[in-house]
Amino acid sequence: MKYEGIIIRPPSEARSLLLQVTVGCSHNKCTFCGTYKGVRFRIKSEEEIREDIVEAAKYKRFIRRVFLCDGDALIIPQDRLVRILEMIKEHLPGVERVGLYGNAKSILRKSDDNLMELKSLGLGIVYLGVETGNDEILAAVRKGVTYDQMVEAGRKVKRAGITLSTTILLGIGGKEKSMDHARDTARIISDIDPDFCGALTVMLIPGTPLYQAYVDGSFVLPDTFGFLEELGVIIGQSHLTNCFFTSNHASNYLPLRLRLPQDKEAATGMIKQIIESRNDRVLRPEYLRGL
Repeated sequence: MKYEGIIIRPPSEARSLLLQVTVGCSHNKCTFCGTYKGVRFRIKSEEEIREDIVEAAKYKRFIRRVFLCDGDALIIPQDRLVRILEMIKEHLPGVERVGLYGNAKSILRKSDDNLMELKSLGLGIVYLGVETGNDEILAAVRKGVTYDQMVEAGRKVKRAGITLSTTILLGIGGKEKSMDHARDTARIISDIDPDFCGALTVMLIPGTPLYQAYVDGSFVLPDTFGFLEELGVIIGQSHLTNCFFTSNHASNYLPLRLRLPQDKEAATGMIKQIIESRNDRVLRPEYLRGL
């Protein structure tokens, strides 16, 4: 397999074949992300992709899932993406699910019929970075979409019958907009109603605009218990029908694995108790946090 640059994947794709079909991210403007800075986005040629698929086919009896890297494989034009999925079906017949990252803009460029066609060819899950439900914060971090566009993108994936996994970012509104961020994020994930939702905590990465704002003093992070307050509000004010909600990413202080709405009351009660007691012994220590 031939990889270029940094390869990232969701934690749930740990056992998947990582097939790089694009290099970098088609948006690459988010102020908090340093992953692809200085990387010019490109879509790999079909010849390059076919070579990797044929190589992987030597181990096809072990491959059940494929994840299409990098940051936004859904931006690939429909006809080319269809051919990639057809190549996977041809050479890796045992694959049960293909997954990829899709930002809201790339999802909205696909018609419902496009997405249903991709579903029929094996696309089983799309990972959407929501980050926040607050329009002011979305603009500040340069996500490039609004609340309404984000909701429509999420619903569009679900209408096609594709599993939707969203991520949100604790602390992305800073201390000043902490509660606005939490309340609006509870509202947006309720409106989208994803199958999975993962809460991460914002990490300040040197070289990014958000890090510079932190250094300049214009962006102030919540403290440890401020992050927990956001998490409690998001869980408590969400109205989800059947969502597996996690905060077990390495960036988080309090690892949780919940089924919502069933576990809402127990989770919010626990978070409230930790905040009120200021009991940081149950939290992940700072030296174990990371991206």
